[in-house]
Amino acid sequence: MSDNVAHALAGAGGGVISTVLTYPLITISSRLQVQKDDAGKDAYKGALDAVRKILQKEGPLGLFSGVNSALFGIAITNGVYYYWYEFVKAAFLATSKKRGMSTPESMAAGAVAGAATVLITNPIWVVNTRQTTKKDSLEEGQKAQQMCKVTKNKASAWSTFISIVREDGPFALWQGLIPALILVANPIIQYTAFEQLKRRLEKFKATNGSKLMSWDFFLLGAMSKLIATSITYPYIVVKSRMQLKQSKSDDAARYNSVLDGFQKIIRKEGIQGLYKGLNSKLLQSVLTAAMLFMSKEELYQYSVALLVAFGFRKTSQK
Repeated sequence: MSDNVAHALAGAGGGVISTVLTYPLITISSRLQVQKDDAGKDAYKGALDAVRKILQKEGPLGLFSGVNSALFGIAITNGVYYYWYEFVKAAFLATSKKRGMSTPESMAAGAVAGAATVLITNPIWVVNTRQTTKKDSLEEGQKAQQMCKVTKNKASAWSTFISIVREDGPFALWQGLIPALILVANPIIQYTAFEQLKRRLEKFKATNGSKLMSWDFFLLGAMSKLIATSITYPYIVVKSRMQLKQSKSDDAARYNSVLDGFQKIIRKEGIQGLYKGLNSKLLQSVLTAAMLFMSKEELYQYSVALLVAFGFRKTSQK
């Protein structure tokens, strides 16, 4: 069995670990992203205010709304992504006979892996977005704020899934697909930056007779994700909103396309509306990516050993 499966298992495990440790930041950034009315009594005034209000109304578990679907989603997402990324990477290296990929090759590998991941996992993230934000639609959240209602009880991932299919049809599970595909640029930028930074750091370390350590992968993951998220964040906001139920009667509250979403956000909320929750998202993304890359490198060896133990591989050499 090829290294693809080992990388997929390690990526899935690393994703679960990093997501558990940073999930409250995901909840905060997601709720800020879909908040259109910043003036309401229950509106979140910022990340710290969001934490305070969530704890007051929902308790500590409110910071982990939708965590079950997120862990399932991140395991599948990372597994699929790393499998295809390593598959394409191996093909490029076998063809070129080089030790590392060029920048165009890194981008191509990221594009293939990212597109496959989005098409397969988008339904999981539609369910997770609605669970995390505790909203089915943007209008629902506004009305709840205006009427000072307490957020609704937590629904399970399965009941949320059934509700979406029953009320909006199965195609609703692919809401936000276009911005999600555009956001394939995020991992492309991230992994391209990671590969190039890694090659340079490896050369620097080699001159001193040393190798990359876990801490190096932590820093490389953090730096590459910081670059990617900073560039693509407005699309993340639009995607989150498009994954909520879209109004059928109010065109002003419905995003008909990515461009339409950009225009309506800028018109009603200004440019800053495209960057709601940026601080908490950057912190979460950077920490998640850093811990993912660090833990993945450690888990890779365990994944190989596990495959060897079950007879799926003949050797444990990387």
